[in-house]
Amino acid sequence: MTEKAFAAGSEFPELAADKLRLYSMRFCPYAQRTRLVLDFLNIPHEVVNVNLKSKPDWFLARNPFGLVPVLEQNDKVVYESAVCDEYLIDVHGSKGLIPSDPYVKARAKILMETNSKVTDKFYGLLRAKTDEDKQKVVEELQKALNFLETSLTGKYLGGDQASLLDLHVWPWMERMPMLEELAEISVMSAEKFPKLNAWMKTMHELPAVQATRFSDNMHLGFVRSFLAGGVPDYDLGL
Repeated sequence: MTEKAFAAGSEFPELAADKLRLYSMRFCPYAQRTRLVLDFLNIPHEVVNVNLKSKPDWFLARNPFGLVPVLEQNDKVVYESAVCDEYLIDVHGSKGLIPSDPYVKARAKILMETNSKVTDKFYGLLRAKTDEDKQKVVEELQKALNFLETSLTGKYLGGDQASLLDLHVWPWMERMPMLEELAEISVMSAEKFPKLNAWMKTMHELPAVQATRFSDNMHLGFVRSFLAGGVPDYDLGL
């Protein structure tokens, strides 16, 4: 199976019976969430990448919203990253990704909600044009990041072992150096966020992260192609 993105007009890649397939886009952080879960749980699967600017009809037939990730197996189709991840855990077991303690589980959900504020400001900084706008967005972004910083009491965000919370937060943290370089502004210095920076080093050692991550230069190249207009370079590096 090719890693290159399938575009409109392409033939549907035949799906074998009982095979689990992930429809993805190589640089999508939401799809990376599900790729992280698949790798963490060692779930056999195949990946079909999709051109999100020129979507095949067969992809839209599976998700009319045209977004990734999408899971398909036999006659079952699931989409939305959080839903996909919960589905995989329900089917294959969590291997510790979901805390058993109700309070710890609730706290993890609070932090996941906080991460939605991080992602919102992340994209806000990409859109900011003036230095004044950038500084305003950075202050709001750092406020959300500080909540994660002060909540970090163990090796990982949820404690002493990696959890779904870590996998859901990671994709935007992986892209933070790219964001800082592109915006030409510091967001998450080691002096301001020592715990989060230590956590990032720990996450880099996680096999699932190593299997799904891209270099800062690759992220930078893709986002620059996206911001340039036209069709982003979905096949960058292939």
